[in-house]
Amino acid sequence: MSDGETFGQLLHGTARAWRQKLDERLKPMGLSQAKWRTLMHLSLAQDALTQAEIAARLGVEEPTMVTLLHRLEKAGWITRKSSPRDRRCKMVLLGQRAQRVIARITTAADGLRHELLADVPQADLQTCIMVLARIRDRAEKKDKLRRRFVLPINASHDGHTRGRHSISTKKALSRSVRKFK
Repeated sequence: MSDGETFGQLLHGTARAWRQKLDERLKPMGLSQAKWRTLMHLSLAQDALTQAEIAARLGVEEPTMVTLLHRLEKAGWITRKSSPRDRRCKMVLLGQRAQRVIARITTAADGLRHELLADVPQADLQTCIMVLARIRDRAEKKDKLRRRFVLPINASHDGHTRGRHSISTKKALSRSVRKFK
């Protein structure tokens, strides 16, 4: 790493460069990065995903996801249907058009991965994978703990928001969250 480059910057830059390279290879198929990433997440999922689940996996806001899904549905890449468990949720499924190109996307991604990792020794790659998995797991664990201890807010009769917990409960929760920072 250069003197001014941190681990986080290198990690982010590598992921961005990798996605851009794959994006270049998939553009001739009429697939933007937003499209192919959405289609790949859908193809790798065990079951249909909700719009909210896809947004979370891609790291985008739900309104942005809904707009993208509308365009994908209109073009025949996906279909959406109401969830049998919750009619407020839309389940997203791959359309016939997407099912025909998933193999081509996977082939392009596999080819790029082999090119980019060609001269990396297997032991180095295994170490890198273990380190990245540890960092991800630690970050996700802290996120889950933080979400668990977020104080619920409700509105009072005059429209102002206030916490439902007593001051002592808030202090205890605050101490618990600080332990995991």
